[in-house]
Amino acid sequence: MIKHNILFIGLDTHKEFVEVAYIEDHYGAQSVHYGRVSSAKASITKLAKQFQSKYPDATLHFVYEAGPCGYWIYRLLTSLGHCCYVIAPSLIPKKPGEKVKTDKRDALKLAKLLKSEDLTPIYVPEPEDEAIRDLSRARETAMKDLKDAKYQLKALLLRNNINYKGTANWSLQHLRWLTELILPHPSQQIVLQEYLQTVTERIARLKRLDNELEHHVRNWRYYPVVKAIQALRGVRLLVATGVIAELGDLTRFDHPRKLMSYLGLVPAEHSSGGKRHLGAITKCGNTRARRLLVEGAHTYRYPANISTDLQLRQEGLPKQVVDMAWQAQLRLCRRYQRLMQKGKHYNVVVTAIAREMIAYIWAIAREIVLVQINPKLRLARVPA
Repeated sequence: MIKHNILFIGLDTHKEFVEVAYIEDHYGAQSVHYGRVSSAKASITKLAKQFQSKYPDATLHFVYEAGPCGYWIYRLLTSLGHCCYVIAPSLIPKKPGEKVKTDKRDALKLAKLLKSEDLTPIYVPEPEDEAIRDLSRARETAMKDLKDAKYQLKALLLRNNINYKGTANWSLQHLRWLTELILPHPSQQIVLQEYLQTVTERIARLKRLDNELEHHVRNWRYYPVVKAIQALRGVRLLVATGVIAELGDLTRFDHPRKLMSYLGLVPAEHSSGGKRHLGAITKCGNTRARRLLVEGAHTYRYPANISTDLQLRQEGLPKQVVDMAWQAQLRLCRRYQRLMQKGKHYNVVVTAIAREMIAYIWAIAREIVLVQINPKLRLARVPA
């Protein structure tokens, strides 16, 4: 009888069911289709127990693709003591001539690729971190909805040749002016009132989410990191929270270049023989974190300066963090001007600044984690 050390199990997850396949770890083994089970937690737990009873001496390694179903399967299986991997769908190898795609084939393929170590697992956040990330994304969605409502209202006024003579749009004076408008037709007046009501409701919704985000972030385990990286120019509370909520523990990257590559901020490369061609950035990884960094990079077009707001954000932070932030500002402001003088495109310059910003964020986060959150790691770095 063959004793198996590892059993590789592929799961093709869906809303209502999960397609299951497995493959044994000995040479020449073929992946086997197990069948379809319900996506309920009880069914997944029963599935793991059935494999454990069938292969009592084997370690179960589960794998499934990241998708809209979230990470509850990962957390359930790991709580049962099994190994589980969540795979990035964009990094799954695919043959050029492979034109047939079914749930059964996907499960068989996942199990086979896991055995051959051809899959790239992703970072799975803790439930608390995922909750903060959901709140941060909800705030961003509310901001987008508010902008859409404002665009619709302004489009209505533009079609009727109504122009505001004031200077500040969407100020209290502007909103009072909008409430006093009378359009030619009663139906248009109803549309105007509905748009105004929508804008007012979405402004209140955005304020509520801002207050909740600020409150919950202060009780978050990564709040020391969020507070510390605000010492950098162009990184306020919303940007800092969004970046850390999307990326999680930055200390899992042993070098900032790996973090740059993870965010897709490094140029694509196609080299062969003696030729080397660098293209645009790869744009892989987390899109939202990359966009937040690019937004913060725009502030480095001005000369280096410690504003009152930045000084307030730096109060109470360790001297190493403040010095690191000032060093980053000096370097990035000089680099911005140097690249612009070379004639580089504005977007290329801002992307280059964002790429170096994440390196300084990595350094500050590592310093805070080693000093405040987990000082045992700092002691481990000190040579005996």
